[in-house]
Amino acid sequence: MPNRPAIPAPTRAAVLVASVLTVDAALHLYWTTGATWPAADDRSLSYAVLGTDVPFTPPILLPLVALLLTAAAFVLARTRRPRPLLFRVGTLAVTAGLALRAVAGVFWLFAKETGTAFYWLNLVLYTPLCAVLAVAALRVARWKDAARAR
Repeated sequence: MPNRPAIPAPTRAAVLVASVLTVDAALHLYWTTGATWPAADDRSLSYAVLGTDVPFTPPILLPLVALLLTAAAFVLARTRRPRPLLFRVGTLAVTAGLALRAVAGVFWLFAKETGTAFYWLNLVLYTPLCAVLAVAALRVARWKDAARAR
């Protein structure tokens, strides 16, 4: 096996963050078609994903898809071009958004009914995932690639 250079940890972190954001964007894009999987209907989907009744319509979902894909692009671009301030600031914005969602998720653990699908999804999936992704995005934002910076 040939020796391959090690992939820097911030690059792996960026790929993780961008992959999750892209999968989330794909799910939201799927829901613009009117499909409600994994829920039975729009209302159930809304309550499972958001904990409240919000329409899952293209005018609401498409801007979110664009935001998620833009966020993924900023995080990946930061690993390819570590010096441009725009990519660092964009990655810090992604970090802030993920951290804010994680903090909100902790609040919702005390503010929402415990018997709902949203409560349990928030407890075991949404909040921990956002916290992990926020830390990973921060690692990417703070990365200074000495080899590329020269």
